[in-house]
Amino acid sequence: MAITAAMVKELREMTGAGMMDCKKALNETNGNMDEAVEFLRKNGQAKAEKKASRIAAEGIARAAVNGNTAAVVEVNSETDFVAKNETFQTFVQAVAEQALATSLQGGKDGQDIEAFLEEKCINDSTQTVKDILVEKTATIGEKLSIRRFEKVSGDTVVSYIHGGGRIGVLVAANGASDDAAKEAMTNIAMQIAALNPMYISDKDVEQSYIEHETEIIRAQIEADPKEAAKPDQVKEGMVKGRINKQLKDVVLLDQVYVKAEDGKQTVAKYIESVNKDLVITKFVRFEVGEGMEKKNEDFAAEVAAQMNA
Repeated sequence: MAITAAMVKELREMTGAGMMDCKKALNETNGNMDEAVEFLRKNGQAKAEKKASRIAAEGIARAAVNGNTAAVVEVNSETDFVAKNETFQTFVQAVAEQALATSLQGGKDGQDIEAFLEEKCINDSTQTVKDILVEKTATIGEKLSIRRFEKVSGDTVVSYIHGGGRIGVLVAANGASDDAAKEAMTNIAMQIAALNPMYISDKDVEQSYIEHETEIIRAQIEADPKEAAKPDQVKEGMVKGRINKQLKDVVLLDQVYVKAEDGKQTVAKYIESVNKDLVITKFVRFEVGEGMEKKNEDFAAEVAAQMNA
């Protein structure tokens, strides 16, 4: 069967694959469009598996909000160049919409990612999330990875994407849902992006964190001859003082509000000034690539190597 340019164009629009790949698929399947799509999917799977050993530590975060629920996702690529690609960004936004619709719960350990990948796509029930991921991997030409997702819900939910997607933040609060509450929570989301708190309030701080930090501070004191010579009672006071100071850095409500005109107002006081009934119930902060190994390569050298190959 003769393969026409119109057939190649149609297959390209259906799959997003390259023109020559589409032509090859149609030739291999004697022009059968459905079989050609399957051929490309299988070929994409092979390409994805070939790229599986690569490190994908770049990428972007994206968020989706619908009413009282919001979701944020991190999808990784191998290079920052691809992370800025419009096709990749559109795909990541679709993943965020999928995460918003899912009944699963994500988390920093990504415990439900495998189940998430097996879900039927909300925009195409004939394919799973993994199918689309494989296709995008083949089309874009880099290893792509859906690393994690998280959801929040409340009377007020907001999202904030910083640095083109380097950081994604969600904040949920109860007690109010008017415009003032939403504006305040957006400001808090920006605060979270900038200062990276670990806990909402003092009561959320894990005892193990306090014990670990106390041990480090005591070791620092003993390592300083002048401080080590002080009475034990004085040293214990120093430990408590430093712990309290440190908690003001990692506890959101105790942090100095970044927009405070006097440079002293805490986040808690700021929220109280907006609406004393407004209570933050949860926040999520994804910073792309945090905790991941990143390859450090000379991009120009890599391109030269590929050309030589």
